Amino acid sequence: MTYARTHPWLTFTLDLRELSYRTWMLLGEAASKCEHVRWALLRPDAAHELLRVYLVRGALATTAIEGNTLSEEEARGVADGTLRLPPSQQYLAREIENVLAAFNEIADEVLAHDGEADADIPLTVEKVKRYNELVLHGLDVGEDVEPGEIRTHSVVVGTHRGAPAADCEALLARLCAWLGSDAFRSDDPQLRLPLAIVKATIAHLYLAWIHPFGDGNGRTARLMELQILLSAGFAKPTTQLLSNHYNRTRSEYYRQLAAASRTASPLAFLGYAVEGLVDELRAQLDRIWSMQYADRWEQFVYETFGEIKGTAERRRLRLVKDVSRASIVPADGVGFPTLKPIARGELRHLSPQLAELYAGMADRTLTRDLDELLRRDLIERRPEGYVPASDRVLAFMAPARE
Repeated sequence: MTYARTHPWLTFTLDLRELSYRTWMLLGEAASKCEHVRWALLRPDAAHELLRVYLVRGALATTAIEGNTLSEEEARGVADGTLRLPPSQQYLAREIENVLAAFNEIADEVLAHDGEADADIPLTVEKVKRYNELVLHGLDVGEDVEPGEIRTHSVVVGTHRGAPAADCEALLARLCAWLGSDAFRSDDPQLRLPLAIVKATIAHLYLAWIHPFGDGNGRTARLMELQILLSAGFAKPTTQLLSNHYNRTRSEYYRQLAAASRTASPLAFLGYAVEGLVDELRAQLDRIWSMQYADRWEQFVYETFGEIKGTAERRRLRLVKDVSRASIVPADGVGFPTLKPIARGELRHLSPQLAELYAGMADRTLTRDLDELLRRDLIERRPEGYVPASDRVLAFMAPARE
């Protein structure tokens, strides 16, 4: 085949013994953190919101790499069906809708195999073609582009020339066969997740190298990553993080793709992807921990109050809950949640329920309630206002050093 002369780096071999010790350590950390996410205990509404946030971010990221300019808030509007765009911009929403539809189709397929002894669902040529068809559905594409069909013309992206068109079908078939081989399997169950990360990243890189479609190759490659991770048992929110990393580091992403071709080695790209995945997982776990922290604090408040008797106790419970809700700002990749002090003048109006409870009450009633909550160590007074004493639930945090 012609590709052996033009693309000699398409060897379909991988020697993981040459992988750096640092990347191996990061693979172990990534696998461990993915397990932490998978077993995180969240309320159903919190778990739903977490998935929604990362699904929208992932869909936006994988399209933003290709030039989509919608904001995250606008992308949420696309997911909710509430965003209205002028005709000239509607293709931006369609790009995100296509990726979301593809995610749902892939997730439904994986769910249908849930509980099987070996749920690794193989990638096939037809399946990869289907992913390309999904991401290009309803979009204006070039005259020589047929969604879901192997290209019949040469393509150049930046400095990279795709594999010869005549070889693309066979190369895609060889890639799918290689990904389904023992090269990415191990009898050691502890290597299942790390090898899935390697497999997903290599699938992405090789599809980018081959570039078998006239358009949408990047989005198709990222859907292949998604399918591999989901079928290996990764929690849904974690499967979006590689796309987030590529988008955040877009110039480095393209540099790494180009360098991989020059060096004829996938190992540096693999290291780049794994390092970014770990960074994204750390941020995601910060967010999950913040949600657990707020939930545990609310439970502690109820335990402290015990049985609620009388109007005054109901009012004080509502007050500390509303102060907590307004004050605790969840982390989003920055570690510990921050506490925003609430000024005394704002307290009565934190919620309609609280305003109703204080309607017609003198200011001294609010003073008595605050004094009682201070006595119970449920709130703290700061110069700028009041915050919940929520650090009381941090049982194992080391004390700050002087």
